[in-house]
Parts: sequence; structure tokens; C-alpha cells
Amino acid sequence: METLLREYFPILVFLAIAGAISIAMVAASLIAARQRPNTEKLSPYECGFDPFGDARVRFDVRYYLVAILFIIFDLEVAFLFPWAITFGELGWFGFWSMMVFLGVLTVGFVYEWRKGALEWD
Repeated sequence: METLLREYFPILVFLAIAGAISIAMVAASLIAARQRPNTEKLSPYECGFDPFGDARVRFDVRYYLVAILFIIFDLEVAFLFPWAITFGELGWFGFWSMMVFLGVLTVGFVYEWRKGALEWD
């Protein structure tokens, strides 16, 4: 267990340094930059026009379906690469567990297809 923790120590150091640098940059911009907001800077901006509607409008359900579709394919790609690299070591159990995973994703894809999320008006 100790060797495993020793292998992850450089990652912890990297994250600590990255966090310290980002905090230092935000603090430096707050200290060094001029903080003089006016009404033009604080006004909402929408494609060069004044806002013409309320921001609290209900979105169409298809927006959420497209978001679910993105998550489905994003998860698939995120899990397929490590699986493909270690495919030889996993054996049949790894193969069938990935087939179950892809089956669940296919069910989600078919659900979106039937709901009409892939058809644009």
C-alpha cells in the first residue's frame, strides 16, 4: 500500500503547485487590476443587443435529450480506451462486462431516438 501511495505523490505535488499558482494568479489580478465597474460593464450583453426576454425561460425538452446523448457518447469513449488497452488482461469477464455496458448505452440511445432528439425542425 505504501508503494502505491508513493507512486501517486508526484500527482499530489503537481495538483498542489497548480492550485497554488491559480490562487496566486486570481489574487494578483484582484490586487493589480483596476476595479471600476460602470453601468455599461454591469449590463447584460446578448449578441450586441439589449436583452429582449427573461432569462428564466423554460427550455425545450429536446435540449435535455441532446445533453443526455452527449453524456452517453462521452462516457462510451471515456471507458472504451482504457478497456481496449487492457483487453488482453481482462479476458472473457472484461469482454462481457463491456458488452453489458455498451448494451445499457444502446438502450439510452434508442430511447433518445424514439423521443425524436435526433430530428431537427
